[in-house]
Amino acid sequence: MTTTDRAEGSAPPLDWDARFRADDAPWERQGLHPAFAHWQALGQLTPGARIYVPGCGRGEEPLALARAGLDVTAIDLSPTAIAWQRARFAEAGLPAHLGAGDAFAFLPETPLDLYWEQTFLCAIPPRLRETYETAAHAQLRPGGVLLALFMQKDELGGPPYGCALPAMRALFPEDRWGWPEDEPTAFPHPGLSGKPELAVALVRR
Repeated sequence: MTTTDRAEGSAPPLDWDARFRADDAPWERQGLHPAFAHWQALGQLTPGARIYVPGCGRGEEPLALARAGLDVTAIDLSPTAIAWQRARFAEAGLPAHLGAGDAFAFLPETPLDLYWEQTFLCAIPPRLRETYETAAHAQLRPGGVLLALFMQKDELGGPPYGCALPAMRALFPEDRWGWPEDEPTAFPHPGLSGKPELAVALVRR
């Protein structure tokens, strides 16, 4: 969960690294996100696939993806979060491409197969969402899949900022992204008053 930009309105930008250092991260789930089993059961997490986890924070998902045989790249603005990830990977004896920095600026030599979106899009100010879409489109290969978890909330402001489906359909237009016909599966977030995240697999055109 990262961004150096200022939050919407007059609020100062959040110091994500300070929050991790203070262990003040209420957006974190305890344990692996249930969407992992959801995507795995649907055959989305193919061993050998190259997957990007932007704004990875201290999530369990990068290591779980590596254990499932995927080639993981994870970036976060917080050096503290990345140090935590590196320690976990070292303990497990598994490789990964882990770095502290701007998740938007990362451009792989070969576009990636998968993109794991979890509490990153809802963390950035809405005015940066077009930058997010442009970066994700460039980072994924044609036919690659963005595994999205869109935070639903009615309250204004953030983070987290609400990612209502009409706004997401406008952000990820049909001429650049293929949308599934099925209704999305909802995953309530226990750390955010049960607000649902909607799982949607977008195919990069």
